[in-house]
Amino acid sequence: MSGWDRDAIDLVEPGFIEFARDGTGRLGFIAVTGWLDCRAIERDGLPGVEFSWEGVDEGDQVSGRGWAVLADDDTIKGQLYFHLGDESSFRAKRFTAADDLDEP
Repeated sequence: MSGWDRDAIDLVEPGFIEFARDGTGRLGFIAVTGWLDCRAIERDGLPGVEFSWEGVDEGDQVSGRGWAVLADDDTIKGQLYFHLGDESSFRAKRFTAADDLDEP
């Protein structure tokens, strides 16, 4: 996410966003944990998803919305919004078992 540096994103655990085939998902970054309600979309000709989310940030209830699309380089890019608060763009790549979480 462009608004925060890598050390902040991975503060509690490695930052992630996850989309499930059943229209749900999860996200986690800094001290935020959230659950997604997703809808398939097409944005600028690219397949993607729009979502609303709710969760907790250091024990406080938080919510928002966002979107993500599949980019040309096999990553996703998108935008995440906190209700009445911050917003940030993000780019993420698929996590595989070969990825080493201990490496920066």
